[in-house]
Amino acid sequence: MTSEKARVILHAEDEPAHASLVRIALQRNFGDVQLRQVDDGRAALDYLYRRGAYADSTVSPRPDLILLDLRMPHVGGLEVLAVVKNDPEFRTIPVVVLTTSDTAEDRSKAQACGVDGYRVKPVDFGKFVAIINEICVTWL
Repeated sequence: MTSEKARVILHAEDEPAHASLVRIALQRNFGDVQLRQVDDGRAALDYLYRRGAYADSTVSPRPDLILLDLRMPHVGGLEVLAVVKNDPEFRTIPVVVLTTSDTAEDRSKAQACGVDGYRVKPVDFGKFVAIINEICVTWL
């Protein structure tokens, strides 16, 4: 993937191993993508609204895509999704839930909040890389 401006992905994930898998998957095929990782929903909102450590726009460039885990400390993924999709400044940013949860209830709640995509994290690394590739091709 080549472009004049590097695309930015904000990834909110509290599990370090899952965050590392996303980083590795992106490096394999989308090396020009800037990945900004935060470890909970509160930090994701701080990033978007440029609060605290994210006040400088060079530290927190506007994301072209948001990847959200559902279950995170402080503020959950569904809460972040609802805020993003209800804010005119951010609602056009695609949000993809990337989670271990495959329940109909979680899918339904995410759809009600306006999620753009919902992907379940596979255990197999090759399948995980394929899902990250699909997400990037579709939403970037």
